[in-house]
Amino acid sequence: MENNLLNNDALVSKIASIITNARNNVIKNINAELINEYELINEYWNIGLIIVEGELKSQRGEYGKKLFTLSKTLTNKFGKGFSRENLQNMRLFYLKYPNCQTLSSKLSWSHYCELL
Repeated sequence: MENNLLNNDALVSKIASIITNARNNVIKNINAELINEYELINEYWNIGLIIVEGELKSQRGEYGKKLFTLSKTLTNKFGKGFSRENLQNMRLFYLKYPNCQTLSSKLSWSHYCELL
């Protein structure tokens, strides 16, 4: 009976399907994670661009106040991740890497902050 169970093509097919589906889901999740991280990096780069452009249009003293207000507004609307320090990192990120296309999707935001 045990030998019959092991040779059952339908059983092997079901198990193979489970393994294949699980592995495909892992691959999809890994790809989604990489895409999401790249989108986050791109988002932060664009936020840095907007901050720099806004900074150039205002006086330096006003910039600090506006950055604090922006931080509060974004945090209230989108949750954590938009502290004044993080917004300053986004600004610096844009200034240090002015060409967004050259950024690596293999590095996370934490990696870029460490590099800054």
